[in-house]
Amino acid sequence: MDVMGDKATLFESGRFVQTSGEEPTRDELSDMADAEEEVRLGLAAQSGDAEAASVLGAVLLRRGDLDGAESHLRAATAAGDRAAANNLGVLLHQRGYPEEAAGWWRIAAVAGSAAAGHALGRYHRERGDEPAAEYWLRQSAEQGHVLGAYALADLLEHRGDVGAAHWMRAAAERGHREAAYRLARSLDRAAGNEEGDGSDNAVAEVEQWYRQAAARGHRRAALHLGAILEKRGELKEAGRWYLTSAKDGEARAACALGFLLRDAGDTESAAVWWLRAAQDGDGNAANALGALHAERGETQTAERWYRAALDAGDDNGAYNLGLLCAEQGRTAQAEQWYRRAAYAGHREAANALAILLLQGGDTTGAEPWFSKAAEAGSVDAAFNLGILHSGRDTAQDARMALRWYERAAAAGHTEAALQVGIARLREGDEQEAERHLRCAAGGGSAEAAYRLATLLDARRPPEPAHELGEIVHEKTECEEWYERAATQGHRRAQVRVGMLAAARGDVVEAARWYRTAAEAGSRNGAFNLGLLLAREGSEPEAAMWWTRAADAGHGRAALRLALVYARRGELAEGQRWADRAVALGPAEVSERAGRLRDALREELSA
Repeated sequence: MDVMGDKATLFESGRFVQTSGEEPTRDELSDMADAEEEVRLGLAAQSGDAEAASVLGAVLLRRGDLDGAESHLRAATAAGDRAAANNLGVLLHQRGYPEEAAGWWRIAAVAGSAAAGHALGRYHRERGDEPAAEYWLRQSAEQGHVLGAYALADLLEHRGDVGAAHWMRAAAERGHREAAYRLARSLDRAAGNEEGDGSDNAVAEVEQWYRQAAARGHRRAALHLGAILEKRGELKEAGRWYLTSAKDGEARAACALGFLLRDAGDTESAAVWWLRAAQDGDGNAANALGALHAERGETQTAERWYRAALDAGDDNGAYNLGLLCAEQGRTAQAEQWYRRAAYAGHREAANALAILLLQGGDTTGAEPWFSKAAEAGSVDAAFNLGILHSGRDTAQDARMALRWYERAAAAGHTEAALQVGIARLREGDEQEAERHLRCAAGGGSAEAAYRLATLLDARRPPEPAHELGEIVHEKTECEEWYERAATQGHRRAQVRVGMLAAARGDVVEAARWYRTAAEAGSRNGAFNLGLLLAREGSEPEAAMWWTRAADAGHGRAALRLALVYARRGELAEGQRWADRAVALGPAEVSERAGRLRDALREELSA
């Protein structure tokens, strides 16, 4: 409740006569001034000065001297001093006489005391009389009383009244820190800033009110201000506000500060703040400590902290326990923890549980959990559902697979975008295929980059000729995608880049890419490398690569080997490779190899 009346004024130090050579301290001067002021007020009150009695009563009330204050306040109240009436109400309320206190507050409020109006409004609200509470709080607020404005806003907000925002803002503008915090929170939610969707102006206003409340010592405002600054990349200032909030006992700020320190590379300091937050019941901090110990191989300590997170109500604790058990091969326990988290609505736990069941051969049990996780927004679960349906033969499953792939692709899943692109290519919808392949290739999929390159390659017009009849070689977009896929280790792309280099006459570059593909197991790369080496006069090395390609099932490589051995006069070896080429095909190769085989057979039998 509010204590009204002027504060006791301090006498200037010059009024005191110094009786010793020692200079009194500032605190001593203040105490002496207060004592002399009280003497003066007491003398004035005894002579019937109601204002002096009111001020003296307020001074004694602030000090906690209720017995000394009451007589002065009653005397001033009897003389019609409204501040004394309000303070007498405060005193009686502290003594445990709320009804009598309300009587005096009413007298003071009727006489125009904004502080008494606030106190009387609070009294009525505590007793459930909201109409009376609103009446007196409004009287107080309209007189400019900041506590009255805040209490009125709180009451109206409780009732869902749109007028709450006006009075909350009024209280905030007058410096009420809780009002500033609550105004910031409501603006934050209304503008969608917490999800990162708010406009710059909205974010700036929210930040202004958080900053105002934080500057006045509001620890949760400091936490939210730190979060805004961190999101904006102003990590140093964010850390200062997190530290301020954490020191005031805000566990979430201590946790956030820990993550900030970890990202800066200071894991040890991060652990200190996570420990502090976890001991105060922050589940997120407990999970972070668990993960830290798990990384260090301290699985028992990690498990203890994950359990602490779970005890704090954080379902991530159960999920992390499931991950820990799965890594240790404790499948039954992993399933138990995944189920616990999944039943609590943890979507990634539902996805992990489904994968665990699928690995155990329980497709029927896995599918509902994939569906639950996907419907809750798990991108991985949506992709996994696509895989599940694509593994079945029905047309309905094919449609379902595409639907789930599209859903995952829309959320940025690279492999899902690739699958959608492939499906659209099969359907002949090149425009949609290209769109999805570009998304997947941009996300780092080598296969998507290769397929996008082949799609663009098929559309590429013939290369323009130089005016003197020479082909002008300019790198096209499809070549750039081939090269991107090749550098990511895509073997067919490597072969294609080699072919493009050979077409430009760059034998060294072509050989490099063919060799890279061949060494990675590409039979086409090995065959093409052999052709390049043979043209350069290195037939023995060419034969080595053709042998590798033919052993991998390349019919043309087998035919080349048959021709090589036939030219050398090694007819039996040539016939053996010709037989292999006939078996491997394709039809054109089989036909040529068959004629060669027959000729070699006749030669051998002659």
